[in-house]
Amino acid sequence: MTKPTQLTLSAPAKLNLFLHINSQRPDGYHELQTLFQLVDIADILHFEIADEISLTVSDTNNYNIQNEDNLIVQAAKALNTYTNNHFGTHITLEKNLPIGGGVGGGSSDAATTLLGLNSLWNLGLSIDELANIGKKLGADVPVFVRGHTSFAEGIGEKLSQVNLDQRFFLIVKPDAHVSTMKIFTSKELTRDTTYLRIRHPFETACLQEFHNDCEPLVRKLYPEVDEVFNLLEKFGSPRLTGTGACVFITFEHESDAKQAFAQLPKSLQAWVAKGVNMSNTHIELKKWNNTNNA
Repeated sequence: MTKPTQLTLSAPAKLNLFLHINSQRPDGYHELQTLFQLVDIADILHFEIADEISLTVSDTNNYNIQNEDNLIVQAAKALNTYTNNHFGTHITLEKNLPIGGGVGGGSSDAATTLLGLNSLWNLGLSIDELANIGKKLGADVPVFVRGHTSFAEGIGEKLSQVNLDQRFFLIVKPDAHVSTMKIFTSKELTRDTTYLRIRHPFETACLQEFHNDCEPLVRKLYPEVDEVFNLLEKFGSPRLTGTGACVFITFEHESDAKQAFAQLPKSLQAWVAKGVNMSNTHIELKKWNNTNNA
């Protein structure tokens, strides 16, 4: 069989259904607890074997992504460094997820790059190895590498898989780019939320008991985010994901989410997304591997 030279994979978004900041470590990182919910909206990455590592970005939002600084390029180079190789690839990114939105787009792109090139370059690295490489690129990368909705602790790298009942989400991106560094370095950020002692699957109903410690500060510093919260309150209980800027509402039925979506101002970026327990990236990659290794 001819060795495959191309691969296309999705890079899904995530929502933080809650985010508790428990303490700040001496090294400046924060101990936290959060619930990562994977959803089915995604960026799309096309990989093709090439002589060098390069990236082309296709998007309709003019995000002005710098190729050399992009986590996708960093992830590809990190694989070569780890395996002492000099493989090349041309990657085309269809950028659908917002930058600075708290939905993990950059981290998911990096994780999908690690997963995809591990197969396309036939590196044979384990998921644990890929997750450890990803952790150096960003705290959210490992959850996308492992590809499952998860409860996270530590700085986000200690993951326990969780299976949640299916829910739908209305996700809205305010016209703001929230600086994660600005939020985590602010003296006003709550850093002493009591640790949760939870070792059982989460029930969606109980999530209302939890909160996002970043939310009050983000709403204070970014009026555009606060405006979206006020707008969405008529549909339910809006939540901030991560450090924002995206705000979401949970629905049991897709039809209700779509009905709320239809009432939003056309000027707002918004999506209706389905919660998934398993990343579509892993499902797609398994099919590709089965086809090409048969």
